[in-house]
Amino acid sequence: MTTGALSHLRVLDLSRVLAGPWATQLLGDLGAEIIKIERPGSGDDTRAWGPPWVKDEAGEDTDVAAYYLCTNRNKRSVTIDFTQPDGQALVRELAMKSDVLVENFKLGGLAQYGLDYATLSALNPRLIYCSITGFGQDGPYAERAGYDFLIQGMGGLMSITGQPDGPPTKVGVALTDVLTGLYASNAILAAVAWREQSGKGQHIDLALLDVQVACLANQAMNWLASGKAPRRMGNAHPNIVPYDAFPTADGHMILAIGNDGQFARFCKEAGTGWAQDDRFATNAARVKHRDTLIPAMHDVTRTRSTVDWVAALESAAVPCGPINDIGQVFDDPQVQHRGMRIDLPHPAAGHVPLVANPIHLSETPVSYRAAPPMLGADTRAVLGGILGLPDETLDRLRATHTL
Repeated sequence: MTTGALSHLRVLDLSRVLAGPWATQLLGDLGAEIIKIERPGSGDDTRAWGPPWVKDEAGEDTDVAAYYLCTNRNKRSVTIDFTQPDGQALVRELAMKSDVLVENFKLGGLAQYGLDYATLSALNPRLIYCSITGFGQDGPYAERAGYDFLIQGMGGLMSITGQPDGPPTKVGVALTDVLTGLYASNAILAAVAWREQSGKGQHIDLALLDVQVACLANQAMNWLASGKAPRRMGNAHPNIVPYDAFPTADGHMILAIGNDGQFARFCKEAGTGWAQDDRFATNAARVKHRDTLIPAMHDVTRTRSTVDWVAALESAAVPCGPINDIGQVFDDPQVQHRGMRIDLPHPAAGHVPLVANPIHLSETPVSYRAAPPMLGADTRAVLGGILGLPDETLDRLRATHTL
């Protein structure tokens, strides 16, 4: 019996790839029952997005894509072809017995199947219906398809990512999708809270472009305040100096110096008088004179190894650290202590490694009830258990390729 904070909720997940599944996985980790509707035969697109594939206990590749595993645990996979009338009826019945529906079809894509908000909310007025699109439910771009890479470009993120003399660069993960998933789960929980007071569901309209613009944070405000578009600065910070990657004798380290006291402690350890120099004594002065200060700092930081610098500066309470590859991340003792890798049983691989949920709740901790499911693994159990369909009906629907 699930006892998570959201164990009273059932979520019907019609989304695929990343933004929607990221939101529903989070809700599932918090205890919600997630029913993932997938196309018979192929399922979620990310099932085919390999290599890499997870290996079985003999060390051989399975047909389970690592990408699919990153965002689909704690879900039950149900295959339904809702281009067919019988499939549409099944999804409508499930929606009538669900609290939340999440979908990421193009604008109006589900209306032709009678699975749009207007239709389903008439059947279930308490339904919270979350639509995730590239550009939203209205506006001149509403009918366009949206993809993370495209949105990183259109939403300004690529214009501020990369080296000053290099090309615009996307972030190394589909960050807009991930952030949209987080906004979606927050919006869903807000709608759940309002429904507890009003008894009514509602439609959530969430656009990747809106999310990307919202997450420009200080960079957006820098433009709004100054009228000057921020530029690519590599690893440097537009408002704080020194806040960058610095060369060492054997690689690089990060200095994230956020105030004048930290800078003074760095200067003491480095044996320089910069903290007493009017050009560098305050952050505002350092930002103004960064082109002078940063090259001089490079000359100093190159004199010691990364390990030596990090040890000395950590002792002096100066924020700093190494630049780890992802293998080193999971070898880090703090990451290991916090349990950021988990392993769950899996029918094809024996077990699969997954990245843990970072939320730590004292009374209702997250739970890891099941690895990402095999395609259609729960079709009979869900349709038989929730909708009460007998075996002969399920056999007929299977024979007609509805399931």
